[in-house]
Amino acid sequence: MTVYQRNMLAGKTAVITGVSRKIGIGTAVAQALAEVGCNVFTTYYRPYDVTMPWGSQADEAESIIAELRQMGVRADGLELDLSDPTAPTALFAAVEAAIGPADILVNNATYSVSDGVAGLTAVHIDHHYAVNVRGMMLLCAEFVRRFQGEWGRIINLSSGQGAGPMPDELAYAATKGAVEAFTVSLATAVAHQYITVNAIDPGGTDTGWMPPDLYAHILTHAPMGRVGQPEDAARLIRFLASPEAGWITGQIVRSRGGM
Repeated sequence: MTVYQRNMLAGKTAVITGVSRKIGIGTAVAQALAEVGCNVFTTYYRPYDVTMPWGSQADEAESIIAELRQMGVRADGLELDLSDPTAPTALFAAVEAAIGPADILVNNATYSVSDGVAGLTAVHIDHHYAVNVRGMMLLCAEFVRRFQGEWGRIINLSSGQGAGPMPDELAYAATKGAVEAFTVSLATAVAHQYITVNAIDPGGTDTGWMPPDLYAHILTHAPMGRVGQPEDAARLIRFLASPEAGWITGQIVRSRGGM
């Protein structure tokens, strides 16, 4: 890491949602930004994590925050249910009280439960929509309304729904498609404020969720001979968050290792 790279984001404040597991993309993003002197505020939601097969430790989210502070930046976090329409206001009020106004928003948190046609119900669809679409949109809107800086960044996490069918994740795929559509239109709406808005599709990333057969399948078909790592997504997000990416907006960046 050069001094020039560090100075580009030093002292900025990034809000990163969905930072609850040390092997997750959210943690890798937080660490990558902290490495260049960016202050970090995270969100996490343990009631969702404990329902997932990979789970998380009870104190893992707080431990991540403590490790970020050891990197020499200001770091804090908040347990928050992003399906609650009041969550964005509460979040950015907490960020401003703990660190200051936000310059960067990374919408990493997601709700994902397998369905297929047989499991597609109104309740199931609504759970995905509340976090992945409505929650993401309201977070973006609150960020923009409060924005005070010279330039800002919004980076949304998409998925592989554009690369092929996801028949066992219908609600998830539909909501991630909405993330991409919203990203493109929001980018134009806020360009006059020098806020860029992009989305990334990190492809299959090894964060502990892959069953062995899926991992083996991805590995077999991977042109580079490996599965994506959280750090791959984190480095891309750090670039998009930097001043060097100021002319890139309204884009869906496919970072899939050639898959």
